[in-house]
Amino acid sequence: MEITVLGASGATGLELTRQALERGHTVVAVARDPCRIALPEAARLIRTAADVRDPDAVAAALHGRRIVLSGLGVAKGDRPGVLTAGARAVAAARPGRIVWLGAFGTGASAAAAGPLTRTLLRMLPDLADKETADAIIRDAGGTVFHAGPLSDGPPGPGRRTVGLGQAPRRLFPARVSRATVAAAMLDEAERPGYAGAVAVPLQR
Repeated sequence: MEITVLGASGATGLELTRQALERGHTVVAVARDPCRIALPEAARLIRTAADVRDPDAVAAALHGRRIVLSGLGVAKGDRPGVLTAGARAVAAARPGRIVWLGAFGTGASAAAAGPLTRTLLRMLPDLADKETADAIIRDAGGTVFHAGPLSDGPPGPGRRTVGLGQAPRRLFPARVSRATVAAAMLDEAERPGYAGAVAVPLQR
């Protein structure tokens, strides 16, 4: 398949791009600075420059794309609203499938995260941005993955994806590797199971 990855130069976006190429897909890797996509040149890797705050640039990058995965995050120095701007741009492009990365304990998964986690997350300056972006993507029929704290390392050998109702109840969300999250998001892109809903990637 052809898969478009937003935020392809970030840690999660880079992992999405790398794994998608390993699975044999063609990847349109979108970043503000495509030179920062730290992967070797490949015949199936198409680097594209676009800033999510520029709707025209994103519209051009997404024109005709059927499957869009987002590894967008908020970089140091970004003004509030980056995620919402990206979500609006993706929804406006109307791809057939959207898979979006969110954070466990925000929005729809707040109740499952428990009161202590909810209290800590309220201190995030971009909390409203995350929740608004999630809502836009779900309203557009996309899947939002709510992951716990991200770590480095390989995919979990027993990794799995569950619906929000089956997410384990813990005092703090379990850590999950970016590789596990990327693998779960690509699984959803290939075989949709949570369209319009929140899914939770688990390390084991």
